[in-house]
Amino acid sequence: MFFGTVERPPRLSEFDLEVPEELVAQHPSKKRDECKLMVLNKESGDIEHKKFKDIIDYFNKGDVLVINNTKVFPARLYATKDKSDAKVEVFLLRELENDLWEAMVKPARKVRIGNKLIFSKEISCDVIDNTVSGGRVLRFEYNSESLYPFIDKHGLSPLPPYIKREPIPSDKDNYQTVYASERGSVAAPTAGIHFTDDLLKKLKKKGVKIAYVTLHIGLGTFRPILVEDLTRHHMDSESYDVPEETANCINEARKKKKKIWVVGTSTARALETVVVSGFQITRKSGWTDKFIFPPYKFKMCDRLITNFHMPKSTLMMMVSAFASKDMILDAYTEAIKKKYRFYSYGDSMLLL
Repeated sequence: MFFGTVERPPRLSEFDLEVPEELVAQHPSKKRDECKLMVLNKESGDIEHKKFKDIIDYFNKGDVLVINNTKVFPARLYATKDKSDAKVEVFLLRELENDLWEAMVKPARKVRIGNKLIFSKEISCDVIDNTVSGGRVLRFEYNSESLYPFIDKHGLSPLPPYIKREPIPSDKDNYQTVYASERGSVAAPTAGIHFTDDLLKKLKKKGVKIAYVTLHIGLGTFRPILVEDLTRHHMDSESYDVPEETANCINEARKKKKKIWVVGTSTARALETVVVSGFQITRKSGWTDKFIFPPYKFKMCDRLITNFHMPKSTLMMMVSAFASKDMILDAYTEAIKKKYRFYSYGDSMLLL
């Protein structure tokens, strides 16, 4: 009896590609929607070269644009150890409960349980535990009503490691989407950075419906895959929320055969997490560790807007599942020839 064949997942090394250092964007485009846009038809392999603002031409009335409204907070702070005055970098990851935070510290070997870190005369924290990922659990003490005003004022933008410069004040706006509203990410959903308020207004005027999800992006988005066999890689869990209004909007559009446009891998991850039978989604919130890689078949994504990602990253593997590995590698090679800018502050790609 013939049962057919199961497609083998590609190996990690199959996603390798050399991106010239000069193409790794260190600063954003002067105008968000003036960056380059590569349009890739995943059925034919045809490529068009546009500006991001031209993306409106590919939408039809009744289509749904799904965006991640998470907000990046300035997570990098500096403190001194109370007994030695040694300088310590504290990278806040998430608030576990009131005044209790998970964080990464540098230099980690010199920050031990029992240490007190001083941020200002009014704010300090005690190191109370280690985490399995090499971080620390910190209990904050402060005199004001909330810690957030201090974080917003003194924290630095958590720029990715491939941006080889110190954060500057303008990064607090630039490394953020114009529709960010739900604080919680330490990395921006950068596919959405190219949208402007004006472009979103034009899309609404064209009859495009805009729906929101929230997925708070953690440091795991930059964590390298260390195993050749992708089935053995485990993603860090990230919190998400798909509200009922969004679920209803998408399900209604599905019934009417309209296209679901997904902005970024974080949005795609949230939607693919909450798919139920019949290619519908349900209102749900929780934590997801879903790892999407070929030969995964998307159920909630007809069009994907994304950036150019690091080779061998989980993000590149997700877009390779949406199109195909070979097609994405060919498109990236073309992008390098055409001097596209790569990664978080780089140019955009539309997969049709």
